[in-house]
Amino acid sequence: MSLVENTDALARPIEALRTIGCDEFEFGLLAVLRHIMLGLYEADPHGWTRGQDIAVERWGEAVGLPAAYLLNKVALALAESREDGPEMMDPLCTEARLKMTDDEMQIMSMLHHMRRDKASGARSAVAFVTRGRMDPDLIRAGLSFSHRFPAGVKPTHRKVGRPKLSVVA
Repeated sequence: MSLVENTDALARPIEALRTIGCDEFEFGLLAVLRHIMLGLYEADPHGWTRGQDIAVERWGEAVGLPAAYLLNKVALALAESREDGPEMMDPLCTEARLKMTDDEMQIMSMLHHMRRDKASGARSAVAFVTRGRMDPDLIRAGLSFSHRFPAGVKPTHRKVGRPKLSVVA
């Protein structure tokens, strides 16, 4: 993976995700994915936990933890699908938060189309991200994520109350 240093070069506004119809859940996935990818490529053990924390803050433990876990599988497959990995914006750079690379756009497009069971759009996005290879591990990881978080089913942030303990005699 290469982190894009110059946020003006090779970048487009993150709002471009609206052109393919991304929902708010998908917008939230990009920040989580960036942290996970940073953890993979920069040997930063905190990248994964920051990704988890963001997901839990956004959607609660019941949704956030499985979302981060399945995105980790997508990130691992992305890392294996291309020798140099995808170009990603630095998640720790405040200027980069409102921009994205072409690779990020296509990764989000892939997840967007998979969540809606639109094979043609998903295939195009996979081909772009992998530079022409239909990588079965990436497809499997994306479909696993999409099966758990299909479009039209709103992930909910459930507040976890205090546990109710009782003494049994």
